[in-house]
Amino acid sequence: MNDLTHAKILIVGGSSGIGAATAQAFAARGAQITIASRNQAKLDTVANSIGSSVRTVVLDTTDDVAVSAFFSNAETFDHVVISAAQTPGGPVRQLALDDAYAAMNSKFWGAYRIARVVSIKAGGSLTFVSGYLSGRPSKSSVLQGAINAALEALSRGLALELSPVRVNTVSPGLIATPLWSKLSDEARQSMYDNAAARLPAQVVGQAEDIANAIVYLASTPYATGSTVLVDGGASIA
Repeated sequence: MNDLTHAKILIVGGSSGIGAATAQAFAARGAQITIASRNQAKLDTVANSIGSSVRTVVLDTTDDVAVSAFFSNAETFDHVVISAAQTPGGPVRQLALDDAYAAMNSKFWGAYRIARVVSIKAGGSLTFVSGYLSGRPSKSSVLQGAINAALEALSRGLALELSPVRVNTVSPGLIATPLWSKLSDEARQSMYDNAAARLPAQVVGQAEDIANAIVYLASTPYATGSTVLVDGGASIA
């Protein structure tokens, strides 16, 4: 695998959860990290926890002007990871259209906006984070499945268009991240336990599991156009 020492990495959505774990994983391999999100305080917390020189950027991926302005002056990166998204969900006939549009705008169009303007060196990589609902839909999360499937299709097409930049997707299952912090401790643990009991892996995923897959794709020159499932076996259970 390629040496990541001094590689320039941009992680959009790097202020919590999978993005923060990915920043930690790349930093541990000697990379130079830039993390971006909408919240400066959260960015500072992650940067301080890494303990090395980490650049932070406040960026709203739903803002066309802000995205274009940032990347018009940004450096060329070796690897870019996009895990930022806010996707309100629920049954299609109950989810307000404004919330549905916002979910698509955040996760799909946010990634699209960045992909069309970011500068990545030849042989470098762009990695999206989707979700296993793209292949194993849920009747209560139809939109999330559709967005994830669209993101994976975008990745495969971009792997052709942007070559020799490599484009891949990591598709997680249920991951224990701050996304679930609104639940009570008891309700959250019950959800994790019930989910783990249904999975072949018998455990709920951790953000570090997804970060490992992202680093693998970035550092493997032969990997492009791929969607890597890291879901504990949820897609086959």
